[in-house]
Amino acid sequence: MRRLWLLFSQAVTVVLATVFVIGTLKPHWLGPAPRAAGWNGPPVVTLRSVPTGLPRLMPEPAASGGGYATAARVAAPAVVSVMASKSANAQDERGGSRPFNALPRVDPDETGFGSGVIVSSDGVLLTNNHVVEGAGRIMVRLSDGRQAVAEVVGTDPETDLAVLRIALDELPAITLGRVDALQVGDAVLAIGNPFNVGQTVTAGIVSALGRQGLGLSTFESFIQTDAAINPGNSGGALVDAQGHLVGINTAIFSRSGGSMGIGFAIPVDLARQVMESLLRDGQVTRGWLGVEPRELTPEFVESFHLPVSEGVLITGVLAEGPAAKGGMRPGDVVREIDGRTVHSVPELLNQVAALTPGQPVTVAVQRGSQALELKLSVARRPPQIARR
Repeated sequence: MRRLWLLFSQAVTVVLATVFVIGTLKPHWLGPAPRAAGWNGPPVVTLRSVPTGLPRLMPEPAASGGGYATAARVAAPAVVSVMASKSANAQDERGGSRPFNALPRVDPDETGFGSGVIVSSDGVLLTNNHVVEGAGRIMVRLSDGRQAVAEVVGTDPETDLAVLRIALDELPAITLGRVDALQVGDAVLAIGNPFNVGQTVTAGIVSALGRQGLGLSTFESFIQTDAAINPGNSGGALVDAQGHLVGINTAIFSRSGGSMGIGFAIPVDLARQVMESLLRDGQVTRGWLGVEPRELTPEFVESFHLPVSEGVLITGVLAEGPAAKGGMRPGDVVREIDGRTVHSVPELLNQVAALTPGQPVTVAVQRGSQALELKLSVARRPPQIARR
């Protein structure tokens, strides 16, 4: 009897040890684990390893609802395609072999394709002047398929902006962003109709702010981006990561005519100022002094032994213009306008343009070894034709 009990206890011990080993190393051999009493959760499933060589299926991703998708979804409905028909003998001279190009139309002879942005629900649109310049008929197509003939409210060749209006109900309007909050490195999206293939969204970053001296327009302070923009994107939207409008796409640096990762957009604060003036007055009113400015070079400073190294050189003064009447002469170096320092030609143009016609202004100039203050009366800037 004693021997039988010893054999039984040894057998039980071996069985329990075997179960323990199998439960630890191969638990699936024992079947699904039992659920505790009162367990209301999901059934417990034993996972089996995937044999080597078979692909693993990724779990279905959850809808993120954020990132670029959100910005595109918010902004895209307000971005439209613009078709500008013009006479067969009219030629679009933009976009030739110049490295800096205002984005050309796809077909410059008859019908051009560009883009625009709806900025108010009552049908006001922003686009580029060169998209609609010389057009006899302008059609606008929305992303929802609706179309309408657009009227030109006004144009401003000196910033390459135009304001259009369409008469449709329930229009999606984009939210205007803040350029002063924009920083180099911020993510941006370019939305437009490149090559008339249909609405397209490309992503990039802000590469630079306040780009000037490109010769694209009189008043320049461009946002530079590496988001791909191409012919047909002219007048389209540059938006931030929230889908807010920060710029109107207008030009690219290209040797081939296509995107090379250097694009330029007119900042939304400048676009808003131009739009408000065109809606209110039908034209943009700017201050004017009647001078021909040029960048001050170290060579000029050395040749004329000037005691200053910053400012803008005046190479010409229009007879009977505001500057001439105030005593300004060729060779003067403008250093300040009403106490605001002037470092470059674009700064001079922008500061003068912001002045109200008829407003008196004090201009600090350096004339040889003399530092002078001239009292001028600002005039209204004459209308300009588009720069080619």
